[in-house]
Amino acid sequence: MKHYYALFYDELVNDFVDQRIPFREEHLRLARESHARGELQLAGALADPADGALLVFRAESPAVAEAFAKHDPYVQNGLVRKWHVRKWTVVVGNSEG
Repeated sequence: MKHYYALFYDELVNDFVDQRIPFREEHLRLARESHARGELQLAGALADPADGALLVFRAESPAVAEAFAKHDPYVQNGLVRKWHVRKWTVVVGNSEG
């Protein structure tokens, strides 16, 4: 049975918006591929200030979200210093029950 998992990027380097430029296309490619497989449901940066991100996955286990983070060039290149995954129970808006 599939569940929702939230991947939080908790701690970013200073000046993340500028430092991510060389890695952004690879990051977005990974996100688009995950979305095409039906894993990544929603994703985006937290704003004002841009100091984190939230990515929501639907999968059998948290391993899908964890693998995404481990392969993300933002994480691999030290731009995301801290991240974690939590199971998320959707109460409103989930038409699949």
